[in-house]
Amino acid sequence: MKAAIVTKDHRVEIKDKELRPLRSGEAKVDVEFCGVCHTDLHVKNGDYGDKTGVTLGHEGIGIVSEVADDVKSLKIGDRVSIAWFFEGCGRCEYCINGKETLCREVKNAGYTVDGAMAEECIVTADYAVKVPEGLDSAAASSVTCAGVTTYKAIKESKIKPGQWIAIYGLGGLGNLALQYAKNVFNAKVVAIDINDKQLAFAEESGADLLINPSKENAEEIMQEKIGGAHAAVVTAVAKQAFNSAVDCVRAGGTVVAVGLPPEAMDLSIPRLVLDGIEIIGSLVGTREDLREAFAFAAEGLVVPKVQKRPIEDVNAIFDEMQAGKFEGRMVIDMDINH
Repeated sequence: MKAAIVTKDHRVEIKDKELRPLRSGEAKVDVEFCGVCHTDLHVKNGDYGDKTGVTLGHEGIGIVSEVADDVKSLKIGDRVSIAWFFEGCGRCEYCINGKETLCREVKNAGYTVDGAMAEECIVTADYAVKVPEGLDSAAASSVTCAGVTTYKAIKESKIKPGQWIAIYGLGGLGNLALQYAKNVFNAKVVAIDINDKQLAFAEESGADLLINPSKENAEEIMQEKIGGAHAAVVTAVAKQAFNSAVDCVRAGGTVVAVGLPPEAMDLSIPRLVLDGIEIIGSLVGTREDLREAFAFAAEGLVVPKVQKRPIEDVNAIFDEMQAGKFEGRMVIDMDINH
């Protein structure tokens, strides 16, 4: 089978790879689509350590083609996810208290275990979430990571209907965050991005206020026009966005950090203390969060914008990603021949 494998020179090579036999509790999946995420770029570049030889991909959707004898949760023909949260230990305080993504023994697809950017892959059956009928597989691939990540972040923000939430960065994650905030949580949304094309896309998706911080002061505008946001979600990967988010919220506001810039934030401790600002890190959603995120997408409340590409385009996609050249989500279609 073809697989996108990380090389020593921080590129990706499409190689022929053979899957090992299934073990207890596992299933084999024929991959249909796999989205390309900014985290894949970090893994390829060795930003989290050398991952030479790993098969990338954690936004996978595919059809179960084989199950181990002891598997009860999946059957052949089921359509399932291959997500970043690949498996937890199932017994620690995080796994049993609804915070399984924080498990200290967690396995991550396309990082610590081979992922879904291949024609076939192996999943732990109990951790593969079924995709509801009516949800397009290519669209579902974006929900598997970008969708559930932003859905979880909006939940963590504790935003209420009619309140204002600021979304920093309107790319593949931010646009989905905007849709979940508007269409599921019924919030008012401020879209902040230095790219006018992304802002135009955000306006089409229902943003109530647009701000380009390279041309205007985002914090001043939000404090003057809406009295400060009730919450902010930062999907951008620039330090300035995180600093701005702290300054844009009103007293008692919540800032949810999602993006992963290499720098540290500048925090005004008096502002945090005197105004009761909460800052929360939000990694990715649990299996239950993913089921919910899939369900809202299946209802049409969230519509990912995807572009299908062949697996051979993966290095070009990464180059375009670094250059900020595309909107929405690039999705590897395993049926497209280069």
